[in-house]
Amino acid sequence: MPFPYDRPRRLRENPSLRDLLRETRLAPEDLVYPIFIEPGKGVKNPIGSMPGQFRLSPDTAGDLAAEFRRDGGRALILFGIPDRKDPAGSSGADPSGPVQTAIREIKSRAPDLIVATDVCLCEYTSHGHCGVLSEDGKVLNDPTLGHLALQALSHAKAGADIVAPSDMMDGRVQAIRECLDQAGFEGLPIMSYSVKYASAFYGPFREAADSAPKSGDRRGYQMDPGNIREAVREAELDLEEGADIIMVKPAGPYLDVLREIRLFTERPLAAYQVSGEFAMLRAAGDAGLLDYKAAALESLLGVKRAGADLILTYLAPEFLRWQG
Repeated sequence: MPFPYDRPRRLRENPSLRDLLRETRLAPEDLVYPIFIEPGKGVKNPIGSMPGQFRLSPDTAGDLAAEFRRDGGRALILFGIPDRKDPAGSSGADPSGPVQTAIREIKSRAPDLIVATDVCLCEYTSHGHCGVLSEDGKVLNDPTLGHLALQALSHAKAGADIVAPSDMMDGRVQAIRECLDQAGFEGLPIMSYSVKYASAFYGPFREAADSAPKSGDRRGYQMDPGNIREAVREAELDLEEGADIIMVKPAGPYLDVLREIRLFTERPLAAYQVSGEFAMLRAAGDAGLLDYKAAALESLLGVKRAGADLILTYLAPEFLRWQG
């Protein structure tokens, strides 16, 4: 005699029914593509540790943006690599800097593409830290805030749609919000890297952005990978300061954290599938150890299922091609 209850397998055996009832779906508007911008013209330099990714000049970033939008892409986030660095990272706020120039170029080529910008000092400082340093090499939180606010303002003036502080200084969301509001950019959203762990998965990014610290590390201001309650406190503080979107970084190794934040707030939530996650998938796929496309899509689906509204990922262009 059959059991009286319905069996889930009945809903899985028919492929059409299985697709109809899928609980979590990925769409182009879920993904934000990170790209790296350096000065010059006609630049498209491959990033060795991140196959298929490049350092671009503003004009070639415009070419990429136009193609990305034609393929159905919705959003980019820009990271800058300047031609000059100093202890305060002052070139990050230069109106003619690579990111500011790229924003204008991208907006001229793909006006309806959402352009977010990373706001941090690490790419622009000669020492590679995310804040200004004291004479004995300690990161100075409060003196850093003004530099971050000026960088964010320069991005806003260039036409950015979202600014995204990634530095993990205390109080930086409030400092940026006040600066933007005073300059007339009350409607510009802040996507805060609220929960950013001191992770081993950032290695390829630091090569791409030339942003590795020259001494010490970032554990004094990035989060301990063993902590989850701290993540909730950090997210809560950033929301109180005026963050419109909060982010968890990295994504894959911290799905439990992402879920915890999702249960804590209904505000928009982003997750960054970082360079090391991408590099591992590519390396395993290139070595024939797994089905690259299937594994990549599964990894993205897991991040979405855990609660992310947006996923920053280097897989975005490939996802669009796979959907096509």
